[in-house]
Amino acid sequence: KSTETQFFLSMFAGAEAAAAEYNIDLTITAPESEEDYAAQNALVEQAVEEGAEVILFSATDYENTAEAINAAAQKGVGIIAIDSDVNSAAVATYIGTDNHAAGKMAAQAALERVEGELNVGIINYGLNSANGQEREKGARETLEESGRAQVVQVINTRAEAASAQTDAVALLQEHPEINVLLAFNEPTSVGAAEAVQQLGMSDAVFLVGFDSNVETVDDLQTGEVDALVVQNPYAMGYLGVESAYKLLTGRSRELQPTVDTSTRIVDRDNLFAMDSQKALFSFD
Repeated sequence: KSTETQFFLSMFAGAEAAAAEYNIDLTITAPESEEDYAAQNALVEQAVEEGAEVILFSATDYENTAEAINAAAQKGVGIIAIDSDVNSAAVATYIGTDNHAAGKMAAQAALERVEGELNVGIINYGLNSANGQEREKGARETLEESGRAQVVQVINTRAEAASAQTDAVALLQEHPEINVLLAFNEPTSVGAAEAVQQLGMSDAVFLVGFDSNVETVDDLQTGEVDALVVQNPYAMGYLGVESAYKLLTGRSRELQPTVDTSTRIVDRDNLFAMDSQKALFSFD
């Protein structure tokens, strides 16, 4: 989806490590925007034309990238989904976060740390992203089950920090009763934290973000961010290339339909624990 965020840079590091170990010729490409499924489809077509034998794919759009992936598979290319799934029966294995469970984890982090009534604002990204929608579904279920939380409003913004900041500021100004924010990926988390800082609301709003980079970890220490749902993109990249090797060497029966990579909550209480540090700063 991107070559810019720390999430994907960590994924690339894992993929490159596995490529070196298994002697795989690895090419990494991405569209300029995480919402640009047409550009991503063109990159899939280009990969097929250039002789790719396996494509590891993180879909910008669950539905609108399926045709390009199916066309690649029909030409004999193996398909592995990493991080973000695609609506295609050609996918040999999906490697990534259980996003429904991760959404429940984000909501539970707020419920366990905020007393009283929770008035929740959700900062989500693309409507057609399977990841974001599953995270929202899981969070809503957990909040509803608690009996002391309500979702005030959900906004879908671009997966860019600046857009998320602008939209989060507008949300908080329109709904001053919001005391919990959930942001569902790295750029929206950075933008939401900047909105909280801009409005001076770090004491009034409990922010749960996703993923980690320098900004959100700093914000965790200073109070704009209160908890992070940290995924394992390094493992996604490594296991994705390892799975490609198995496809290429006739070991496809060893592949599982779904591989759930680890996810954990990091907050100020466990920030400096070794396990948290390894999750936050896996590899550069």
